[in-house]
Amino acid sequence: MNDLFARHRQVLPDWLALYYDEPLEITHGEGRHVWDADGNRYLDFFGGILTTMTAHALPEVTKAVSEQAGRIIHSSTLYLNRPMVELAERIAQLSGIPDARVFFTTSGTEANDTALLLATTYRRTNTVLAMRNSYHGRSFSSVGITGNKGWSPTSLSPLQTLYVHGGVRTRGPFAELNDRDFIAACVADLRDLLGHTRPPAALIAEPIQGVGGFTSPPDGLYAAFRKVLQEQGILWIADEVQTGWGRTGEHFWGWQAHGQSGPPDILTFAKGIGNGMSIGGVVARSEIMNCLDSNSISTFGGTQITMAAGLANLSYLLEHDLQGNARRVGGLLIERLRAVAAQLPGVREVRGRGLMLGVELVKPGTDEADPKSASAVLEAAREGGLLIGKGGGHNTSALRIAPPLSLTVAEAEEGAAILEQALRSAY
Repeated sequence: MNDLFARHRQVLPDWLALYYDEPLEITHGEGRHVWDADGNRYLDFFGGILTTMTAHALPEVTKAVSEQAGRIIHSSTLYLNRPMVELAERIAQLSGIPDARVFFTTSGTEANDTALLLATTYRRTNTVLAMRNSYHGRSFSSVGITGNKGWSPTSLSPLQTLYVHGGVRTRGPFAELNDRDFIAACVADLRDLLGHTRPPAALIAEPIQGVGGFTSPPDGLYAAFRKVLQEQGILWIADEVQTGWGRTGEHFWGWQAHGQSGPPDILTFAKGIGNGMSIGGVVARSEIMNCLDSNSISTFGGTQITMAAGLANLSYLLEHDLQGNARRVGGLLIERLRAVAAQLPGVREVRGRGLMLGVELVKPGTDEADPKSASAVLEAAREGGLLIGKGGGHNTSALRIAPPLSLTVAEAEEGAAILEQALRSAY
């Protein structure tokens, strides 16, 4: 392992982050578990950053990939592609967007990049609204709208970005307000902001902020924003890269918690739909999707082997009601973690919904972020046989919990017990 780590450092960028003091090589997985190169078994509560959505080595997906690989793996979008059309048909119907068109990419970054291209072209402006504490990818344009300084390596951008309040409920100038007044204050701030600039192309927002530490506003905030945006024709882009496909339990898409004013104009997705295969994409109304006046293709977006995986994975998800499982098992897990947190002075908040949960850590007796303890808990959880993530806009002090949606009650209890011990070791 040390040899592989040394080789990694020799040929890969210094900024390519690795978890753990002694980085981990995962060699194989099954169900909700993975194994490392030394044969150690772990319960996986992070799923390759919310990407292994159903299960590791899901037979239905591996069979679909194997069978498709035996026929043809790739041809590009220059040719008709049956699996791509079939998956696009299903996603268009599930999106809730009327007269929807779907464009496939290879990642969430590329999906958001495409959404920004569509919105700015359609609206003829390069001004974009984004949320504070947000994360939308690593391309030049998506970095330019990311509101989390830990993941924004340059201030240069092809876009003029204006940042809006509201993505973090329990921090910031409106944190002490009740939900109704919080929404009213954020809407007033948005109106004031729009009064000082030319109408932007769009607001892009994660219904639950992923890298930001699984933070979210009160339900209904984005519906209230949408009413203001529609007065000026400003589009709403819902970044569902981490919240889509039923992970939040209560809804299939994160935007549906804010859906009083209908679906977004543009929706982006990625991660879980491929269960590890590289699939991203954009859904938009036809007049928005078709606004580009030059040719475009995607060499690898929508390739047959990834589309076959996506179709099999989506079918499994729906047929086995994994959204319902996320709601039931996630509800038990969050209550279990909140009971533990109530006994520990360093846990500021346990938040989230479904199987997308965050545990924010602070220095006891203060409201100050505690990234050192977050890293210590990450290490202790690994020692106990549990893999989790971390994030947050305040010095990476939030633990991120997002297991495959097929998680069982027994596995949730097992993971919660390991995490409890890891938290107690830090506090």
